[in-house]
Amino acid sequence: MKAFGRPIVQWFGEDNKAGFTLVQLIETSNITGHFCDDSGDAYLDIFSCRYFDEFVARAVVQEWFEPEWTDMKVVDRDAKVLMN
Repeated sequence: MKAFGRPIVQWFGEDNKAGFTLVQLIETSNITGHFCDDSGDAYLDIFSCRYFDEFVARAVVQEWFEPEWTDMKVVDRDAKVLMN
């Protein structure tokens, strides 16, 4: 995945949902995330028109964020996918 421009990062929210939200455009779509300050939870979404190995993406999350546990959901859009 190749970044397109700089990420947008903004802290906002109220009560136990406040935290940083990010948007990173990539050449094939975007990556978004929200990080809750109160709970320490993080939610990341990778949306791409190009195939990527979701297990490699999960390994990158493990390496960079060192979460206590992860849960992964993969949605196949059943669309023709760019392979390269």
